[in-house]
Amino acid sequence: MTKCIQIVLIMFGLLMIAAPAWAAGDTSYVFTGAIGAGLVAIGSGLGIGKLAGSGLESMARQPEVAGNIFTGLLIAAALIEGYTFFALYICYTQNPFTK
Repeated sequence: MTKCIQIVLIMFGLLMIAAPAWAAGDTSYVFTGAIGAGLVAIGSGLGIGKLAGSGLESMARQPEVAGNIFTGLLIAAALIEGYTFFALYICYTQNPFTK
């Protein structure tokens, strides 16, 4: 429950930081792309961190299958990174100033 409350407070803080940018008028969409890119980076960092922690723990418990686990870790990390780059591309292209 504590982690859920922490996530809600972080999201509330991000919205409070972005509120003046959204109230600025026509330039507010620039900041929403930056907030989206920041959330993508945070999410991918958390995902890869969880993946690596779980993978290393499983390798420590069963060293005989460490090669197979490492292969799975590399594939999963590549998929997470690919999704991250795609999401960053979407955030970048939705910015009207980059067109």
